[in-house]
Amino acid sequence: MKLKTAIAALGLASALSAPAFAQEPYFAIISKGFQHQFWQAVKSGAEQSAKKNGVTITFEAPETEAMIDKQIDMLNAAIAKKPQGLGFAALDSQAEVPLLKKAHEAGIPIVAFDSGVDSDLPLATCSTDNLKAAAAAADKMAEAVGKSGEIGMLVHDQTSQTGIQRRDGFKNEIESKYPDIKIVDIQYGGDPLVATESAKAMLAAHPQIKGIFASNEGSAIGLLQAARESKAKIIAIGFDSGKQQKAAIADGSEYGAITQNPVGIGECVVDSLAKAIKGEKLDKVIDTGFYWYDKSNLSDPKVSAVLYD
Repeated sequence: MKLKTAIAALGLASALSAPAFAQEPYFAIISKGFQHQFWQAVKSGAEQSAKKNGVTITFEAPETEAMIDKQIDMLNAAIAKKPQGLGFAALDSQAEVPLLKKAHEAGIPIVAFDSGVDSDLPLATCSTDNLKAAAAAADKMAEAVGKSGEIGMLVHDQTSQTGIQRRDGFKNEIESKYPDIKIVDIQYGGDPLVATESAKAMLAAHPQIKGIFASNEGSAIGLLQAARESKAKIIAIGFDSGKQQKAAIADGSEYGAITQNPVGIGECVVDSLAKAIKGEKLDKVIDTGFYWYDKSNLSDPKVSAVLYD
């Protein structure tokens, strides 16, 4: 497929505008990033749904999830193309609301995904229940460390709803249910290189730390690298999937992780926009689900169906 070839060449999603002569409805989808396999899986689901619904989509994102300004520029450009629908995963839950108001005033239906915004403008949000998913990770961490001792957190950001909710979901579960566990450090960084250095600093500052929770694919990759370089024997619990996490769980260097349903998220966005332009009512929040996976259930069909490389 030509679009995939272009994406591979550029290293990010194509920003080509929809053909002016296209008869199919056109949806612009703007993601938080494109470097992690999670987003590739979301894109795959969106493409599958586009084919099923007979619509044209573009799927674009900044090169990294730290580039809020670039995402704002992409959102502005997408709105200017007057799509029939807009799918959006916000890097900052507040900064991009004014542009979403602009889209709404232009009559463009909006569906948020992965990370919502502080606004009622999206007709629906397709996402994991991040508070519940992170709480499940906290329960697994408590079990693994014997319900006592020091642990840390490596959170991918503190501006998106996913970052905030996964941090709070994990932290609140530990603090409310496990009084003998102390969270001694919370560091931020979703890029693997930044996460590696943050995790190494955490391990050096807290030599008694028993476990660290990493809240997305990039932070989990960084945590695993830091543990290898530091030769630290810790309980590493991650979030999302990808080849490196799956391999680490299989060999025992990662205790386990929470996986979302990224293909399902992508399908949900396009399905919801297709319903919106037909005038169908949408649920405000569409929970796309999550699973805990570890070495014991990697091959379980229900789990393997939502893992990705």
